[in-house]
Amino acid sequence: MKPPDLDHELAPAGPGDIDGREDRVPEPIRTRSDRARIEASVPAGAGGCSPPVSAPLRPPGAAPVNPAPATSRVRVTVDGKGFRLGTAKFHAKGVTYGPLAPGAEGIPFATPEITRCDFRQIADLGANLLRVYHVPPRWFLDLAHEHDLKLLVDVPWNRQQCFLDAADTRRALVESVRQAARRCAGHPAVFALSVANEIPADIVRWSGAGAVAGFLDELIRAAKAEDPELLCTFGNFPTTEFLQVEAADFLCFNVYLHDRQPFENYLARLQMLSDTRPLMLGEIGIDTVREGEERQSEVLRWKIESAFRCGCSGVVVYAFTDEWWNGGRLVEDWAFGLTRLDRTPKPAFETVRRQFAVAPYFPLPATPKVSVVIASYNGATTL
Repeated sequence: MKPPDLDHELAPAGPGDIDGREDRVPEPIRTRSDRARIEASVPAGAGGCSPPVSAPLRPPGAAPVNPAPATSRVRVTVDGKGFRLGTAKFHAKGVTYGPLAPGAEGIPFATPEITRCDFRQIADLGANLLRVYHVPPRWFLDLAHEHDLKLLVDVPWNRQQCFLDAADTRRALVESVRQAARRCAGHPAVFALSVANEIPADIVRWSGAGAVAGFLDELIRAAKAEDPELLCTFGNFPTTEFLQVEAADFLCFNVYLHDRQPFENYLARLQMLSDTRPLMLGEIGIDTVREGEERQSEVLRWKIESAFRCGCSGVVVYAFTDEWWNGGRLVEDWAFGLTRLDRTPKPAFETVRRQFAVAPYFPLPATPKVSVVIASYNGATTL
């Protein structure tokens, strides 16, 4: 079960943001072979099911799309199939946060006082990452850094529209990503920027998988033009798994499968799609209104373990709290939080805390038997 999309109307650009010239929008940088390979992954006349996926994005041994520049030691970087923070590996253990009911400033974040209390509780959970669905104000970034929390920041825009059909819409989206990257640029609390989240499959098929992937590449290049060290991705999900966005630094998938074997099978498939890049689960969760709090605790227990056992570089639990503002109102018939509206913990809170304390290295359920075979000629006296 998946919560409804967090759709937000695109705010019109202000004077001077967009000058109307077509040449202000960089064209996606692709070779003809790249475009052919991507478009070949979506057969003509594909129906409601996902089309087969073509060969990996890059041939074995090819150079990375976004080679890492000389970076600051306080920012997370890609390191093979994982992440690194300075000299240490960074295993992302996160929760989503918000959107919350807008306060006096009109932004979907709590006051600094409430946010500080939430961050203390999140730190007690053992999390080191928050995923937020709006670009946060500066005080929020500073407060996250104070509590040793990294932020995966989504750029909100209305994905339900055919956004590639109008040049002015494309330009406005590129500018919104530029502004988001500019606001986050250089801040040590920022883990990565997600330029989109769960683009509906019918929109992708209408515009074409290659065209949508090319535009997402364009958005990522716009963000990196503002901050070359900024990690960038987009939130994908199973119905559009065929989208191949080459500029993304890592793959981020929202996966809501509540049976263990299908969940692990699908993670194995995603590892094939991710090729040499890290795979991160951007959302996992379960609704306690329909499934119950004990079921939530049990499912999150094995989901976190399975994610790291299957080689994921991180996992984000949806969500920290039941408070969820969407569509101009507080949603009351969904309850994915580890805490209730008043921030009292559900049983899953303690379960996730235990799993985060162990992750990424979970003990084996049983000690395997091992046979040691040594090939040696007359070596018994020296073994």
